[in-house]
Amino acid sequence: MTGVFNIPAITWALTAVLLLGTGHHALAAARSRHLTDTVNNSLHALMNALMAAMLWNLAASTTLAQVILLAGAALWFIIQAVARPEFTILCAGSQGRLKCGYHALTMAGAALMVAMMAHLGTPGAGAPAGGAPMAHTHHAMAAAPPTTGGGAAPLAGSPALAIALTVLFGAAALLFAILLLRPRAPKTTGHAGARKRSVRAGHALEALGAAAMAAMFATMAT
Repeated sequence: MTGVFNIPAITWALTAVLLLGTGHHALAAARSRHLTDTVNNSLHALMNALMAAMLWNLAASTTLAQVILLAGAALWFIIQAVARPEFTILCAGSQGRLKCGYHALTMAGAALMVAMMAHLGTPGAGAPAGGAPMAHTHHAMAAAPPTTGGGAAPLAGSPALAIALTVLFGAAALLFAILLLRPRAPKTTGHAGARKRSVRAGHALEALGAAAMAAMFATMAT
């Protein structure tokens, strides 16, 4: 990774953001009364936890399982986004479909990030043992000779893809920040007020999560 991740405060800040998302979605999954919402929030909690672990080069031995789970989660959100309108338990309305489409993108992005980092844990990549922060594993990779076998190494050596994803998630973070900061309607109470607060909290978490993904992909662009 680039030098920014050599600053412990940055690594810990991103970890805190991702663990905050993990806790929020885990709590939402526990409180949900609908199976679909429970599954969706559980998948989001899992994605955030895996990305936090990735920052510290943890759970490298389960890379394939992580990619399969995240790719399956992306497919699940795509299915919801394109489902017929009569399936009301899935994404309903244009906004709901857009939301599920974005969540499919985040799951796919997380799966790709795991795949791009996979070779850092292999003996031939020159990566240190588990527990080293993401920054140091990237520096070790830079000193190692390029590999020709497997799909992870070519992906990790594709700065153009990393730059594109950095821009994409950076734009998403900006959009959610705009939605969060736009002028509010007059204060309401009761169920409507609670729903508005929930929506705003969701926008805040989406903005933070997208910014974290943009920062992590940015480190792969060099």
